[in-house]
Amino acid sequence: MTNSRSSRGRAATAVALTAVLALTATGCGDDGTGGSGSEGSGKGTITFWDNNGGVRTAVWQEIIKDFEAKHPDIDVRYVPIPSEDVQSKYDTAIAGGGLPDVGGVGAAYLANMVAQNALEPVGERIEGSSLKGKLVPTMVESVKSAGGRGDEMYSVPTSASNGVLYYRTDLFKAAGLAAPTTWDAFYTAAARLTDARKNKFGYTIRGGSGSIAQALDAMYGQSGITEFWKGDRTTVNDPKNVAALKKYVALYKKATPEADVNNDFKKMNAQFDSGSIAMMNHNLGSYTDHVEALGTDKFAGIPNPVGPDGVRVQVSNPVDGLGLFRAGKNKAAAWKFIEFAASHASNSKWNRSAGAIPANTEAAGDAWLNEAQATKLGATALTDGSTKIVQLPYYLPDWNKISKSENEPNFQRVLLGAMTAEKFLDTLAEQLDAAQAEWNEQLKKG
Repeated sequence: MTNSRSSRGRAATAVALTAVLALTATGCGDDGTGGSGSEGSGKGTITFWDNNGGVRTAVWQEIIKDFEAKHPDIDVRYVPIPSEDVQSKYDTAIAGGGLPDVGGVGAAYLANMVAQNALEPVGERIEGSSLKGKLVPTMVESVKSAGGRGDEMYSVPTSASNGVLYYRTDLFKAAGLAAPTTWDAFYTAAARLTDARKNKFGYTIRGGSGSIAQALDAMYGQSGITEFWKGDRTTVNDPKNVAALKKYVALYKKATPEADVNNDFKKMNAQFDSGSIAMMNHNLGSYTDHVEALGTDKFAGIPNPVGPDGVRVQVSNPVDGLGLFRAGKNKAAAWKFIEFAASHASNSKWNRSAGAIPANTEAAGDAWLNEAQATKLGATALTDGSTKIVQLPYYLPDWNKISKSENEPNFQRVLLGAMTAEKFLDTLAEQLDAAQAEWNEQLKKG
């Protein structure tokens, strides 16, 4: 989980992204980042933005209820923000005002927020709290690296996930197919389980929001390349990755629905649970949804298939966490909420609901992880040395923009045959190399 180029995350970055979408910002935090805020009385109302609103609303409402029972002098105003809108929502609030007191902050956009001085350092607060020594070290290192300012922490890690290949065990059994634990078995199953005339497909490819991370996972998983950088140049357009992407996108319309060009994870989940799709890639976040829809005897989730040499390679998934905002006027109360949410009981409750890997070391030892098959396998894959993790450069302030708004449309063009895999990856590589060069320049100045 630690960034293999963490040295690049150990100095200040001075480049901030500006807000590009005019979303309405609400909250009890102070306007923008115009001040350092204050500790406040430790009582009163605080605002919390959930960065996966709707999907995780129910469990957060339970945790908030528990917190308010323990702290009757603090009221938590809960604001659900859909995950696809959260970064633009934060950017808009940073530029124009209305930040919350506490918010969910993923590692993929943490550097951007730190660069804009929106978040309060939390390292000293952790050291003086009940969380000291109770956070999984690899997740701590991950958020330190992603923040881009040395050993300082700008979020309290709450969970980690990893990529999962979900497959319908009932459909595989009916077709006499073994689990898709190798890439050869994956492609064989994708073809064998497709009958387009009956609207049955072996796989669903993510062409809509979130497509780049999934494509990178498939590329590196097949190519076996284990480093994102070779010197200061990215490996995304390495010939092995180009060949892997070509093979992967060739599934489109042959073993996948044509509508996949616009698919996001919600549509993918619905197709998978209905039985029209035999395999899909997502992360641990959808495991509990599949259990609710199918039970545990009709599907399974495994880490990426292994290559011909028996090695499994996956790209890193960003660690999720909670951030304390600099401009807040009641940081004492806001910190109490963060400390409570990251405690053993609350962190276990949240991650069990989400099917994710807990950041609290005590929660990570709870018995429910042995019951959640995909979560247990994911946790094992990340800790037992069986999986090589390609660390994505979350420390780059432009990472999320490059990997989403600037290249998701290009990936759709690749699926539609309007852009070659080579051109797509060369374009992505050029942008990443430029962002890395800019980062290196800031390091020299810092």
